[in-house]
Amino acid sequence: MTVARITEVSLPLPDRREILRYMGCKSSDAEIDALIEKSLALCEGKISSKVVFSELDIKRVGSRLDLGFALTDSRTLSKALDGCDGIILFAATVGIDIDRLMLKYGKVSPSLALSIQATGAERIEAVCDSFCKEIKEKYALAGYTVTPRVSPGYGDIPLSLQREIFRALSPEKNIGLTLNDSLLMSPTKSVTAIAGIKRI
Repeated sequence: MTVARITEVSLPLPDRREILRYMGCKSSDAEIDALIEKSLALCEGKISSKVVFSELDIKRVGSRLDLGFALTDSRTLSKALDGCDGIILFAATVGIDIDRLMLKYGKVSPSLALSIQATGAERIEAVCDSFCKEIKEKYALAGYTVTPRVSPGYGDIPLSLQREIFRALSPEKNIGLTLNDSLLMSPTKSVTAIAGIKRI
């Protein structure tokens, strides 16, 4: 297993349509637009874009898949990583300040808290997308492609895999991301994921 590395990615401008989608709204109006703008203003300067990651070799062990940090029977992972020589294992977060804003405004303005939550959701997806884009560009130079990321809880990938991911990456000390006994992460706007490395 390679030593986990930490990076901070550059983020694109917020996608207001995605924020609207995460709010559960099919269309917008002046009131919703104002909520989104206020949440963006509140979140400005409070978004982290930290990622801790490791590059691991993988192999088949009978019907199981050795991910380099855990053995798994997951059919979803087996399909997602078919033909891959290795994986990028990573954890990403936008930091704790978004949770603090959600808690603060949840008591006085639930609609604004919802907009802040949606902004955090859009931002963590942007962190993951930007990181995967950078990794994909790096591996393309060596003749490899990087497959779409999958996370614990998707398909039949067990949430319990989070424990092994945390042991492998130590995100607690590396990016301030923790996991409780119920397998919930803090900060809440965080992601762990696996992407495959496959020769083109």
